[in-house]
Amino acid sequence: MLLAAKKGLLTAVLIGIALLMLTPFVVTITNSSMTEEEIAVNYDAVGKEAKEGDYANLKWIPDQVTLAQFKHILLDKPQFLEMFWNSVLLTVPIVAGQTLVAAMAAYAFTKLHFRGKDALFFLYIITMLLPFQVTLVPNFIAMDMLGLLNTYSAIILPGIFAAFGVFLLRQFMSHIPGAYVEAAKVEGAGHVTIFTRVIVPMSMPGIAAMQILVFVDNWNMVEQPLLFLHDTFKQPLSVFLSHVNEGDRGVAFAAASLYMVPILFLFLHGENELIQGIQLTGIKG
Repeated sequence: MLLAAKKGLLTAVLIGIALLMLTPFVVTITNSSMTEEEIAVNYDAVGKEAKEGDYANLKWIPDQVTLAQFKHILLDKPQFLEMFWNSVLLTVPIVAGQTLVAAMAAYAFTKLHFRGKDALFFLYIITMLLPFQVTLVPNFIAMDMLGLLNTYSAIILPGIFAAFGVFLLRQFMSHIPGAYVEAAKVEGAGHVTIFTRVIVPMSMPGIAAMQILVFVDNWNMVEQPLLFLHDTFKQPLSVFLSHVNEGDRGVAFAAASLYMVPILFLFLHGENELIQGIQLTGIKG
């Protein structure tokens, strides 16, 4: 009886935490379909003329549903779609490149034997643990010396060779028994065949999990484009959203709602792979 009561209490607490974390998401979606007048009534209390003791009214259900904000973004303001494709052009090459580089590096760290392997992997871990802001300045200097500033390559190249994917896939591939590799060698397979036909197929859950996490991280990038891209028309949607609410708050809610669509699509279609991949890596939150 006591155990059931504890379980019920824990379930209630977890449901409450989940609802609390979902509040910003739900409010963004519902507010994107409100009229600008209704949004003004709800949020003028947190505007420039707000007084002490004023609070915003977080309204869940709009009095009048409208799609005018989405029409303004998709049809009347092409800058949104342009920056959406900028985000795609930045994120997709990083995900594809990091998948290839990380998979090959993880294979080398787990299934090959060479001098200094542990020390080299330790360096990977150190670079991953460094605060992101610390690496921005060296990256900026390197890209400047290579003449790549104000180009997508200045963001894509450091992203491809990030250490996170190597670490994640190395943890995953370390759980693949070495007997598979030895059996392939007995059959005369080389490293290329072993990697492409044995290790990669068995590592697909880990690769899928890495791709989802890398996509989300780079889809939300802000610092890199602000530092490396001087031309506004080259910047991704994440930068655009930081100042889209300067005029119309309804447009800001609509833009944020559309911005979340690719991430939601990935999580809805890759939830099982993400969970399985994280579990098999042995990484705990």
